[in-house]
Amino acid sequence: MHGYRRLYLVASLALAVAALSRTGVSYLLRYFVDEVAGRPGQSEQVIWVAVGLVGLAVAEGGASFVSGRLAAQVAEGITRRLRNYLFDHIQRLSFTYHDRMQTGELISRCTSDVDALRRFFSDQAIGVGRIASLFVVNMLALLNLDVRLALLAVAVVPVLLAMSVLFFRRLSLAYEAYQDQEAVLSTTLQENLTGARVVKAFARQAFEREKFGRQNWEKFLRGKRLLQMHSLYWPISDTLCGLQMLVCVVVGALRAMDGTISIGTWVAYNNMVLWTIWPMRNLGRLVVQMSSGLVSYARVAEVIREKREPLEEGERVCQDRLRGEIVFDRVGFAYDPKSPVLNDVTFHCAPGQVIALLGSAGSGKTTLVNLLPRFYDYTSGLLTLDGMDLKRYPRHYLREQIGIVEQEPFLFARSIRENITYGVKRRVSQVEVEEVARAAAIHEDIVALARGYDTVVGEKGVMLSGGQKQRVAIARTLLKDPRILILDDSTSSVDTETEIEIREALQRLMCNRSTFVIAHRVQSVMQADLILVLDKGQILQRGTHDELLRQPGPYRRIYELQLRIEAELDQEIASVTV
Repeated sequence: MHGYRRLYLVASLALAVAALSRTGVSYLLRYFVDEVAGRPGQSEQVIWVAVGLVGLAVAEGGASFVSGRLAAQVAEGITRRLRNYLFDHIQRLSFTYHDRMQTGELISRCTSDVDALRRFFSDQAIGVGRIASLFVVNMLALLNLDVRLALLAVAVVPVLLAMSVLFFRRLSLAYEAYQDQEAVLSTTLQENLTGARVVKAFARQAFEREKFGRQNWEKFLRGKRLLQMHSLYWPISDTLCGLQMLVCVVVGALRAMDGTISIGTWVAYNNMVLWTIWPMRNLGRLVVQMSSGLVSYARVAEVIREKREPLEEGERVCQDRLRGEIVFDRVGFAYDPKSPVLNDVTFHCAPGQVIALLGSAGSGKTTLVNLLPRFYDYTSGLLTLDGMDLKRYPRHYLREQIGIVEQEPFLFARSIRENITYGVKRRVSQVEVEEVARAAAIHEDIVALARGYDTVVGEKGVMLSGGQKQRVAIARTLLKDPRILILDDSTSSVDTETEIEIREALQRLMCNRSTFVIAHRVQSVMQADLILVLDKGQILQRGTHDELLRQPGPYRRIYELQLRIEAELDQEIASVTV
């Protein structure tokens, strides 16, 4: 940042040179009119005056170019670093922040708001410096020419500044409302593009067009109000500046006619007044436009002030690998203290055991496993890993030891090989990649593609089916070789035959690995060492499959219901086949 300050300082000095050159032109014109013009035999002086005017013009143009170039360099450099910092900062924010913050809002702050800051540094801030330099230099020169005329020349300046401040406050609110609506529009667009398949599948294009049209109309109204406020400012400021200029010209002419000042002084005065009043008019314009930069600064600063998730906070862990013993002791969690999500959860997972979580949507299964990598910290009770409080482990270390296959897997728009190797920080051979792909029952599908493992899957893996994406995500997690494995309904998007293949592979790979399996089908959890049936954040039943079948309760009801549904489905298929 010190380098940028030096560049901005040099740019400011260049502005001062440009202002002095502009004032020098006025003094040369004064000398020419009073001492040279109308006198025969002054050709040499005329040439020198012409050379001086050209030299000052070149000096002013060169200084303006240097200041503009350096200002652009500073603006682009600062915004580049700001974008990088924002991106890194957003990566480090907590899951709670991302839960409540809309994606479109963050995109708006990282793009349009940062771009507004770029304009502020490249144009508005340096523009204020240019105007201030011109005003100070020309004002001093005017005072040197005639004090009363100098005071007359700036009579309108307080009015312009007061009007600019008034408009600044109102425009700031209008621009903030406009930016908020732009974020809403970005969110609507991002949501529509992400769910394009769903929109087409349900033939809801007209509904989406209407929804986008409403948000776009609201942005139009807010933008129109913003522009109307700008359009109201310009006629008023132009009228005031024009009247001020007219008064100065007339008063100066009258004083020149009665001999109070010379003709050359009047010419120089008019030139200096021009470069005093109109820059102040532009200062008002910049003050009004700076409202957008300052509003954007506040919006970006709001993100920057968010507390980062302390990934390295915690005690240094000596062992390279965890054993995987996990104990929940009356653990509770709540986003809001009035509405607990988990309550009094108690169970023990020995190293290498498989814990299955079964329950309806919203029962707390996913929230429970999200406590393990410290996506959220439990709010009551005690959760230990290998005998130590989970909160004493650094988040970064935990997440290196835990592998997760989510219910809705996310794939990057890269090759299949890059997606599979995404979770490891070492060089991976093709043999290793193919090994985990076979274990996840996806190898045959990959080699059948035109480019095999080099096939680019498209945005969010759109080139693959749901089951294929799920198996690529499983392969990615298996290559990471985590000590603790979390499978969040990871076989929900595959057919029965593929599910059997995956389960056979997982049975081998889950050996000596503490595993949490979230599922909605009893058939997916029958082999677990411990099955927990959850409802509204509490454990209703626990035990093995055989133990739970002997107990009356929700597990046996779910099992019997799913068994009956499958039997009826098989019977229906058999009747249709016949």
